[in-house]
Amino acid sequence: MSKFPIVSGCILASFVLGFGVQTATTQESEPDIQVFVNMVQLNVAVTDNKGNYITHLRPEDFEIREDGIVEKLATFEEGDEPTRRLFESNGRSSDPAVAPRSKTPELPDSASASELSSLVAGSNVFILFDTSNYMYRGFVFAQDSISDFVRSLERADKVAFYSYSRDLSRAASLTDDRMRVLQGVRSTVAGDDAALYNSLLLTVKEAAQYQGRKVIVVFSNGPDNASVVPPEDVAELAQSTGIVIYMISTREAQLDPVSTAVFQRMTAATGGKVYFAKNWREEKQAFASIRDDLARLYSLSYYPRPNSNRGWREISVKVVGEKGKKYRIRTRNGYRPLPMRFTSGTSAGISVPRSQNGSE
Repeated sequence: MSKFPIVSGCILASFVLGFGVQTATTQESEPDIQVFVNMVQLNVAVTDNKGNYITHLRPEDFEIREDGIVEKLATFEEGDEPTRRLFESNGRSSDPAVAPRSKTPELPDSASASELSSLVAGSNVFILFDTSNYMYRGFVFAQDSISDFVRSLERADKVAFYSYSRDLSRAASLTDDRMRVLQGVRSTVAGDDAALYNSLLLTVKEAAQYQGRKVIVVFSNGPDNASVVPPEDVAELAQSTGIVIYMISTREAQLDPVSTAVFQRMTAATGGKVYFAKNWREEKQAFASIRDDLARLYSLSYYPRPNSNRGWREISVKVVGEKGKKYRIRTRNGYRPLPMRFTSGTSAGISVPRSQNGSE
């Protein structure tokens, strides 16, 4: 069950989950129809009971269930390593089993080259910085912490820097140019009321347009006092589009129990984490922790098996075996299937919608 059960249909109506894999069906006297089959990507952190990361796990060590249905892994990646493709080309049974490591598997013929290239492109990191009037104190220290975080990210990662008070400001769109991002950080000034959830919703919408791993890192120094968007809608859209949300806030903000609870639920539901820093040193440590987390995440993906559920779908991930019982898994706990994209080759715009898994 989603921790954010209330969702606005108008917000979710224009998004597609995961990656669009395109196939074409052509029949005589009928329009060409492009069907998009969606791949679900999960970013999974595995730790022991002391919080230490568990590394060097293999694809067959994981079991993924969607609404109780065991899914077959399509791709596997650990940290910044190249993506491994796990579908075999020999017409193997569709039973939920992972291809042995000794095989040389490949994705189905319907997988596009652009999809595969995006899987190895590293993380797309969107930084959202609170420049409201809550930030007058410690503003420069926060800028320093964000700048250090930007410099520390691996070259393969692309970064965007946005700031917000009452409105969202896009200081640097997604780019691999670190200097452009750092200039955006230094150009920010503190000012108006805080519309965090409005701005976070816009950031989620924009991040959802990109393929690969998508992460939003929020630095917020206080509660939201100007948004019209409820945080539940933002959280569920982030879950359904596979976006991980990390939040760094301050001990002063932690005094507001409502904001604290929302920050904790939102990050946990998307597979991220929340940090409450009491000073600038702890802010830097929080950013360093997020950087380390990104470097140790497992990226797992699968094509959902037939499932008639068009509502909320629960996802569970576990590490199999006796050792796996002691490990802790952090990832998103589900998603809501979003409307399919479709196009037609006719001028009349005739279109035939298909289901989430590409069947009628």
